[in-house]
Amino acid sequence: MSAADWRKAMNSGATSQAWPRPGRADVRAGTPAPRPRVDEGRASAPPWLVSIGRRVRPAHVIVLAALIAYPWVASPFFTFQIGAQSLALGLIALSLTFLAGYGGMVSLAQMTVAGIAGYAVAIFGASGTNEVSLGWPWWLAVVLALPFAMLAAIVIGWLSVRTEGIYTIMITLAIGVAFYYLVLQNYAVFNGFQGFQRVLAPRVFGVAWGDAVPFYYLALFWALAGYAAVIWVVRTPFGIALQGIRDNPRRMATLGFHVTAHRVAAYALAGAIAAVGGVLMVWYNGLISPGSVGTTALINVLIVSVLGGLRHPIGPFVGALAFVLLQNFAIDLFDRERFNLVIGTVFLLIVLFSPDGLLGWWARLAAHWPAGGARVRSRSGP
Repeated sequence: MSAADWRKAMNSGATSQAWPRPGRADVRAGTPAPRPRVDEGRASAPPWLVSIGRRVRPAHVIVLAALIAYPWVASPFFTFQIGAQSLALGLIALSLTFLAGYGGMVSLAQMTVAGIAGYAVAIFGASGTNEVSLGWPWWLAVVLALPFAMLAAIVIGWLSVRTEGIYTIMITLAIGVAFYYLVLQNYAVFNGFQGFQRVLAPRVFGVAWGDAVPFYYLALFWALAGYAAVIWVVRTPFGIALQGIRDNPRRMATLGFHVTAHRVAAYALAGAIAAVGGVLMVWYNGLISPGSVGTTALINVLIVSVLGGLRHPIGPFVGALAFVLLQNFAIDLFDRERFNLVIGTVFLLIVLFSPDGLLGWWARLAAHWPAGGARVRSRSGP
């Protein structure tokens, strides 16, 4: 067969029929091309639910199941003193992780925002200090406390976003210290150094939410809500723009993004998360005083965030758990007065040897395991 005959045979209808191009023969015949099969359940599900389903892994389900079952296998002390406190404190630290990890803004005033929410609940609601508290219903006090705290966060953000680095830290620290002295010296509104006692969680639907198990589930619900909110926000156009501003604000401004507005909006969202954590903390402690918003409390939030790791929203909860465990059990090994020395030493070790916190150490250990090493190699290629 000559070359011309071979080319003619390859271009003939028989060859075209043997190797059809997808959809073209059907279009010529007047029938639509067959569409790829799509799972009916996935097609009918909302896009956000499909996105969550793709990201949920078996490890997430196991951790969630363990968190739900935790009160049923732990004692009331571990449920309330360790579990619930870690979740509430981790929620406040999550607001700092969001600002620092995704916005590049290290704010030491997040406990101040949480404290404003806690003081608002004590002032508007009921407490043992009847001379100052207004005694309004708990739900009204909470509804008023959250916007107050968010407004304070917006003001703090508006004052600090025009600076960067150490100057942002110093401005937010100065605001926190100023609020501390305000509540310490003001008796008409904040009741001075005594603060507010017996600020108890409400009783709703016959459930005393201040008890160990109900309060744990209340803190778990809002911790999961805050975690999911941060995970969702950082994948939205706003979150992506915020991360771009963190990396190169001048380029983002050149592209037409309002850098100051994005940063202030990030402070508002972080303020909402810290406010919820502040309400939980005042219900957990049953009181709020100037010591709750002092310099030590401001620094502790930063320590918790750095301990866990600033690169993932789960980090502040891991750091809060480590911090609470040290706070409760370090006194068995050291004197109570030396707790700050222990925390400072642990913080220094984390900063020196694992800038990504405990999550960074965990990632390094997982990389040396057979399964973890295989995953790392598969991601990096052959």
